[in-house]
Amino acid sequence: MMRSLWTAATGMIAQQTHIDVLSNNLANVNTTGFKKSRAEFEDLMYQTLRIAGTMNQGGNRIPTGMQIGMGVRPVTVHKFFTQGDFQNTGNPLDIAIEGNGFFLLLDPNGENVYTRAGDFKLDNDGKVVTANGYTLQPEFTVPQETVSVVVTEQGHIAALDKSGQELASADIQLYNFINPAGLNAVGRNLYVETEASGAPIQGDPGTTNFGTLAQGFLEGSNVEMVDEMVGLIIGQRAFEINSKAITTSDAMLQTAINVKR
Repeated sequence: MMRSLWTAATGMIAQQTHIDVLSNNLANVNTTGFKKSRAEFEDLMYQTLRIAGTMNQGGNRIPTGMQIGMGVRPVTVHKFFTQGDFQNTGNPLDIAIEGNGFFLLLDPNGENVYTRAGDFKLDNDGKVVTANGYTLQPEFTVPQETVSVVVTEQGHIAALDKSGQELASADIQLYNFINPAGLNAVGRNLYVETEASGAPIQGDPGTTNFGTLAQGFLEGSNVEMVDEMVGLIIGQRAFEINSKAITTSDAMLQTAINVKR
């Protein structure tokens, strides 16, 4: 009975983690470029009371053993980089990646960070930056005389004057990772590379293993609200049934205590 108390407690802790992850997914259902996560679990060690295959007194082998599990624990929160839906904004500085790849940004400390969110802005110097002031790489500055900004599917960005002549231009590169799920999410729609993700692989938009760019569009979150709501219901019921197991074990302990009375 004491074992069941601890086992059920691990189940409640695991389901709390599960609900935390689902809640974060739902909270970011409208976050540009957000990628959903899924909590994954593994069973804990087992107490072996009888080993399968041992010989009994009659000389026969026992076909099945006797093991009692000790519960569950979270093992990972896996992030899925499937494509989100596109939203047509008409803003020339909104750029969506259709396919694989990340934009490279430079943070205020001069460190490389990566993002799927292409909702760019202009700072006071005309540089293309994110809402938090992180600079798009390669750095591109829009001159004051610019009438329009054009971004091609292959990543060529150009500032045009009223006659259609290029005042400034650059080529946006995309970066991919052998294991995107290994990236470290640091908030603000940003990721940093880790040993698990592998080193960034640079490529031109539209080439093999790299997506193309869509100007005037934003990639939305890949969270499916119906799936998350179903997951919440399942997680809630699992949490309740584990709490019921604790209540049942407590009642059995109370009965055992009352036997002496």
